[in-house]
Amino acid sequence: MITQEQFDTEVKMIISNAIREDVGDGDHSSLACIPENARGKAKLLVKDKGVIGGVNFAKKVFAYVDKRLKLDVLIEDGTEVTYGDIVMYVEGPSQSILKAERTVLNAMQRMSAIATKTRMFVNLIEGTKTRILDTRKTTPGIRVLEKWAVKIGGGENHRFALYDMIMLKDNHIDFAGGITKAIDTTKEYLRETGKNLDIMVEARDLIEVEEILKSEGVYRILLDNFDYEDTRKAVELIGNKCLTESSGNINETTIRHYAECGVNYISCGALTHSVHNMDLSLKAVK
Repeated sequence: MITQEQFDTEVKMIISNAIREDVGDGDHSSLACIPENARGKAKLLVKDKGVIGGVNFAKKVFAYVDKRLKLDVLIEDGTEVTYGDIVMYVEGPSQSILKAERTVLNAMQRMSAIATKTRMFVNLIEGTKTRILDTRKTTPGIRVLEKWAVKIGGGENHRFALYDMIMLKDNHIDFAGGITKAIDTTKEYLRETGKNLDIMVEARDLIEVEEILKSEGVYRILLDNFDYEDTRKAVELIGNKCLTESSGNINETTIRHYAECGVNYISCGALTHSVHNMDLSLKAVK
């Protein structure tokens, strides 16, 4: 994953771009009817149930819009919430509260949905040694928020992007001329560039697992679309030589079975690409 400094930079860019996109040359609805010196208070209300995510992101948005805004946070990230819960109060210049409102809600609704789904998957494999991973199947431009939400829900982050891990998938292998050749040329590339990146290789069947194991220096083997029986066989074959990961159409019905096969990780794109946003609203307090 990326460094904390890179993470913070990504978040700052998301906030500045979101406010640019939403506010433009001014929130004319507020400017037209609310005095510049008017002060107000609003509550962030939950109208759903699940795991709240994005509280700390909201703090950054409000601070970016107007440092005079004061927050009273009642519920922190990762907490289970239900209809009627109040996550926080925000108080200060009324125009600034309204300027930040939509960016805060859009992000928190999405992040809460991802955190909720992740928590469900984590709970489904409780008691096994397997950990839940996200993927790169994220919304363009807000990947850092979606991966942040996975962490809030109790999952772990896979690589952040194409630049922070070597992942040799089926297309890389086929274009390179085979598994061994792909691994060998990758090692040479890393030597030549001086980059220190983990190498992960996808296997489509047990024969490919055996071929991968002939090469030294593979960090993790991805068992893609394996059934339960072959997953158990692959885990036994691999042993402690490297880490294992299952992926491919794994859902709430099948995830426990794959975890019980003994894999170290299960990656699931559905954590970020197939969620229903949590219903949240920001309401003025009179």
